[in-house]
This record gives sequence, structure tokens and C-alpha cells, in this order.
Amino acid sequence: MTAYAPGGALGSNVEVTATTVQRGDIIQLGGHAFRVRDLFQLPQGAKQLVFESGELLTIHARTRLVAVRMLRRR
Repeated sequence: MTAYAPGGALGSNVEVTATTVQRGDIIQLGGHAFRVRDLFQLPQGAKQLVFESGELLTIHARTRLVAVRMLRRR
């Protein structure tokens, strides 16, 4: 599914793992949306996500989450 966002951006729902998560992805947790600001690689394929709000989330190598990835129109 894709949807237009203000500013001409296109948002697409994607499944992300520790391998595929990217800066800028928006992940919804507990009814709140969090944008990924930074990523840190951890042992055994895990990653620590730093959100723009300052919260941290550590995901295991096999964790699967749904995120909105913003794509700019060309």
C-alpha cells in the first residue's frame, strides 16, 4: 500500500528486520509512531534503534516490524 504525504513524499508500508531497517523509517509501537534517527550494530545481528524522540529500541536479528518508508517523488 502506498499513500501520498504532504510535501510530495510517497509513503509505503514495508516489513523491516534488523538487516533492512533504515534511518527515516517510521515504526509504530504501542500506538505511537517513532522515526528512526540512528542505528547501531550489536553482536549476533541485533541492532539498536535511536528514535528522534530519544527513545531506544533494540531488535533481535529475527524481529520483524512493519514500518512506513517515505520515498521522494522524482
